[in-house]
Amino acid sequence: MAPIKVCITLGTRPEAIKLAPVIQAFQQSPDFQTSVVLTGQHREMVEQVMALFHLRGDRDLGIMQTRQTLTDITYRSLQGLETLYQDLAPQLVLVQGDTTTAFAAALAAFYQHIPVGHVEAGLRTDDLFNPYPEEANRRLISQLAQLHFAPTRQAVENLQRSAVTGAIHHTGNTVIDALLQVAAGQPTCEVSGLDWQGYRVLLATVHRRENWGEPLGTISQGFRQILDAFPDTALLLPLHRNPTVREPLQAALADHPRVFLTEPLDYRALVAAIQGCYLLLTDSGGLQEEAPSLGKPVLVLRDTTERPEAIAAGTAKLVGTEISTIVAEAGALLGDPLAYEAMANAINPFGDGQASQRILKIVRTYFAEEAVN
Repeated sequence: MAPIKVCITLGTRPEAIKLAPVIQAFQQSPDFQTSVVLTGQHREMVEQVMALFHLRGDRDLGIMQTRQTLTDITYRSLQGLETLYQDLAPQLVLVQGDTTTAFAAALAAFYQHIPVGHVEAGLRTDDLFNPYPEEANRRLISQLAQLHFAPTRQAVENLQRSAVTGAIHHTGNTVIDALLQVAAGQPTCEVSGLDWQGYRVLLATVHRRENWGEPLGTISQGFRQILDAFPDTALLLPLHRNPTVREPLQAALADHPRVFLTEPLDYRALVAAIQGCYLLLTDSGGLQEEAPSLGKPVLVLRDTTERPEAIAAGTAKLVGTEISTIVAEAGALLGDPLAYEAMANAINPFGDGQASQRILKIVRTYFAEEAVN
């Protein structure tokens, strides 16, 4: 029997991280002929992740442009993937999460009657514009997918309430597979001038569209007040490459002696930074999942989250973007060892590191059943 043709399509660094163990699982199985297609929505950051996991793309659309809009990304991805899918003739397209690349890939596959498998399906905030455009993207993908790989029981319930077609499977989150694989390599993170032993390091990331503009200013002021209140702390803030994000943060924080602004960390260095930091302040979705596996509390710089499991489990807390709340919640963890330990020792609800193998088995069963029918 000929191997089943599977096309795994990705465009951004988070997708690359979360799909890396999935790609490895499928490429190692003789049952599948696996192609990896990159749209190029992000380029350098994706290449770093692919190299870390010893992977490469088979095709690259190269769509990235300076100050590209969502329309640009969608249009060029959809147009390029139409030709690629006709050429590769996959029997299944796998996409991950809620990026514009993932939505465009699912739509391109649907147009050609190719089944879609959605990794990390079922995340919801129930606010169509928060986060934007991710909430809309993942809902649209859910309407097109035949296989839904839900990371948590809550995600399963979200999909059931949405009355989606296709089979829903609880798999765990593949980001934990990737994280544990990299953490086992004992990575190190070096930042010039940052004394990891002398400071309690606060690791921060800020990039989401809903935090552009005024929220970036209040978040920055919150960071400064935390540093002023706790002289034994330092802030490590890898800057997103988008100038809309990095320029305001540079203007607000670059002059502080205990703020360390860096270029984006490659994934190995990011994992090391999580391991070495005291706590995280972030609007990232992935870090809400990853940090608890390494025992680090997460303060979420957003008003909503599609990962309520982290809030319920006590591994993360929503703090929004108001200065007073950011300072108060960070101060509680920095000033109260019991409050810190309660969050640091809470059990991560996002998986056990075996999600990719579960997805592989589910897809294998799906095609075996299709052959019988």
